[in-house]
Amino acid sequence: MQKLDLKKTLKSYYDARPNPAFIEVPAFIFLMVDGKGNPNTSIEYTEALQALYAVAYTLKFKIKKEKQIDYPVMALEGLWWAEDMSTFSIGNKDDWLWTMMISVPDFITRELFEIARSEAARKKGLASLPLVRLETFQESLSAQIMHIGPYADEAENIKKLHAFIHDNGYTFDGLQQKHHEIYLSDPRKSAPEKMKTIIRQPVKKP
Repeated sequence: MQKLDLKKTLKSYYDARPNPAFIEVPAFIFLMVDGKGNPNTSIEYTEALQALYAVAYTLKFKIKKEKQIDYPVMALEGLWWAEDMSTFSIGNKDDWLWTMMISVPDFITRELFEIARSEAARKKGLASLPLVRLETFQESLSAQIMHIGPYADEAENIKKLHAFIHDNGYTFDGLQQKHHEIYLSDPRKSAPEKMKTIIRQPVKKP
């Protein structure tokens, strides 16, 4: 059995400091699912996560059984924005758009993905499974910061991150360069004050 320690080999992209810093993010392959609505109350969001994890774990166990390669399911990540970014900035969560995603090893092909999604559909029958897709995604130059604590307390670190970006001569529009969060802690198992979330913002020159 070959074991891929992705959390170790990719650690530089899944770690951050308490102060903002720039990082060059290469292309990764992700399982993705899109939606709209308040993540705290939306049934669509809950169903999207169920479908995303169903495919991720079906794919993991299929690769382990058939190819004798074992790898961990990576952290949940989210891209967040709104059609009108002014509603996003004031926290009108019902209008939020999101793409939830989980990175997978670069040997995952579209054929393997399609088979795993079909198997998950037969076993789980989740309505959102057809919405899950496989896509390559690259952010390139980004700024990021580690947030420790509840999601609701992110505002100060987001403000600090945005100031760092502008102070260094960069900008972002929130639509092409979307707000990105990487959830390193499981909220079901972690105390709120200890949860770790990487807040990442791709940047561009004005």
